[in-house]
Amino acid sequence: MGIRVEIDVLLAARGMSVGEFAEAVGISPANVAVLKNGRAKAVRFSTLEAICRVLDCQPGDVLRFVPEPE
Repeated sequence: MGIRVEIDVLLAARGMSVGEFAEAVGISPANVAVLKNGRAKAVRFSTLEAICRVLDCQPGDVLRFVPEPE
């Protein structure tokens, strides 16, 4: 898939652990791992909003489009 989730980069830049992040967003650490590993098939807008609020960022900072070779 051409959509990459940049949560790991954002967490590292902010010195935040997965556990702290998961608790602040209101999702399980397992679901954070699903997002980080690119296995998520969908993200609710309410979850994306919470992620952006906690990380003080924009949706484009969390999700990045990387074209795949044809």
